[in-house]
Amino acid sequence: MNDLVRQHTALSDSDLEWLHLLVSEWQLLSDLSFADLVLWVPTRDGTRYVSVAQMRPNTGPTSYQDDMVGHLVPRGRRPMLDSALDEGRIVREGDPEWREEVPVRVESIPVRRECRVLGVIARNTNLLTVRTPSRLELTYLQSASDLAQMIAAGTFPFPGQQVDMDASPRAGDGLIRLDADGVVQYASPNALSAYHRLGLAADLVGHHLGQTTAELAPARGPVDEALVKLASGWAPREFEVEGADGVIQLRAIPLKPKGTHIGSLVLLRDVTELRRRERELITKDATIREIHHRVKNNLQTVAALLRLQSRRMDSEQGREALNEAVRRVGSIAIVHETLSQNLDERVEFDEIADRVLAMVAEISPGRVTARRTGRFGILDAEVATPLSMVLTEVLQNALEHAFDQGEQGVVEVGAVRGGSRTEPRLLVTVRDNGRGLPEGFDPHRAGNLGLQIVRTLVEGELGGKFDMVPGPERGTQVILDVPVCAEKRS
Repeated sequence: MNDLVRQHTALSDSDLEWLHLLVSEWQLLSDLSFADLVLWVPTRDGTRYVSVAQMRPNTGPTSYQDDMVGHLVPRGRRPMLDSALDEGRIVREGDPEWREEVPVRVESIPVRRECRVLGVIARNTNLLTVRTPSRLELTYLQSASDLAQMIAAGTFPFPGQQVDMDASPRAGDGLIRLDADGVVQYASPNALSAYHRLGLAADLVGHHLGQTTAELAPARGPVDEALVKLASGWAPREFEVEGADGVIQLRAIPLKPKGTHIGSLVLLRDVTELRRRERELITKDATIREIHHRVKNNLQTVAALLRLQSRRMDSEQGREALNEAVRRVGSIAIVHETLSQNLDERVEFDEIADRVLAMVAEISPGRVTARRTGRFGILDAEVATPLSMVLTEVLQNALEHAFDQGEQGVVEVGAVRGGSRTEPRLLVTVRDNGRGLPEGFDPHRAGNLGLQIVRTLVEGELGGKFDMVPGPERGTQVILDVPVCAEKRS
């Protein structure tokens, strides 16, 4: 619609915003009218109309099998459009049109903003399905007529009341028509069923909707006057009411077809099951976070026990082995701690990498500088947990073996996201400026435990590639290339 309006018309950005607001609301008019709607806007030179939007009803058959958006029509070909635009009134005169052997009643509704008519809505009703109307259909049609008059007068839609039509109640979900005092004139079967679920034992017709709704909602103390006013339809609002056995979502639309408040439409939907599922998901999320929190606590307890045991050992080699185990357990605990603070099973791995760097740097405090460049980004938990262990092992290996006793050095972790949109990958490099690899060293055959862990996790669990090569100038460079989507791993 933006492109069509800017290409063919002289409407301003504020006029375009008004049309967007109208289009966000006009599904209601289409459903209440049992009719297709096409929005026609005069072109810049005034010689033609361009159709910029179209809506089909959910409550009846369409009058247009083809998409009308983008069509251009010369002025004069459709006199009802001309009359509605020039005179600023709803035009209903004229005989039905025949389209592919289907009789169609056409009406034209001017779209007014302030004192100007921006365009015309053509309302097209398929007459093949017209039958003796029921009370529901009569209420729908009367409400559609009131809304059409409000559009022609520029009082509908309501400024500042943008509606999310995917989440807002629709006419078919449940409709209540109120008089000027807020008393129910008509309630559709779906609307009545929703109120019965709230606990209503009687009919709604003849009762004040605001007072009835406030009485059904559990309250402590006096009746909620704000709820009474909202449910009476005096202002365009959307709200929810929760009773003992159900939850309903309501949307109030005041009707002022000739500038005077004559009543209201209240659209409503039973959202009891939807809210129940949302609460279950919230409970599930809280449970998962609590599990991660407890796993983190248990791992920290294990690390503390290992640390205590290492202090009691006389063997330097045994003590160092236990300290390595402490760091391995600690890297897993960091991931679970991060997961315990999130709503999903995904983590910002940069924070984890920085904490792993700080933890491993304790091996040689003040002697070796450890730093990170680039960003790991957000990773699934199934990738983050083994990757944190791999990073711990590689860093630990570099800090322990790359530098001579007392030598100053730098270890740098780099991360680059790459691959394609469907198969994203993460390239991690760990460089040091130490002594480099021993002569004839093969990282794929080395037998120390740390490298065995790295190979198993990278190639087996992450489905990636691992290599250790001489650094660009000196030292050693470890290269990790892993897919970052769990479902892509072998």
